[in-house]
Amino acid sequence: MQNLSAIARISLFFVLLMACGTHSNAQSSSTSPAVSSLDNIQNQADLDKAIGALDSALFDAYNRCDLEKFSTFFADEVEFYHDQGGVTLGKDKLTQSIKDNICGGDVRRELVPGTLQAHYMKGYGAVEIGVHRFYHPKSNTPPGEGRFIHLWQYKDGAWKITRAISYDHHAAQTK
Repeated sequence: MQNLSAIARISLFFVLLMACGTHSNAQSSSTSPAVSSLDNIQNQADLDKAIGALDSALFDAYNRCDLEKFSTFFADEVEFYHDQGGVTLGKDKLTQSIKDNICGGDVRRELVPGTLQAHYMKGYGAVEIGVHRFYHPKSNTPPGEGRFIHLWQYKDGAWKITRAISYDHHAAQTK
């Protein structure tokens, strides 16, 4: 039961990180990826590149516990649904949850290679689907794994996660 709680907390943080949406000025800074606007995405390769860069930047902030940067990836009214942690409403509550449960605990999130899917949502943005793995290097807890869905909105020059779902958490099968 204790491992399940740790996996749930890690998954929650992962989902939060995946909910990355930054302001255009932040996205063009040296700490954020240059990400195309929704209007400039011409094909699936462009969409995959944009969503992949957002996911990478979100979880870089998560893994470093850079809460200021992390919070820029979420809409103020973000809804985060976690199969084991419940519902978290609002960017401030989500950021605080990461601070309370992930920071200091030496948790690292990684996207499982080959699992990222990006799907265009006309006039809105994109849906990101994937599998992430959480590592706990300071404990004997085995890696955890879960699935996630992030709904990215492109609005006012910025990509932001408006809804995130993290589910199917379980111990990762490692080789």
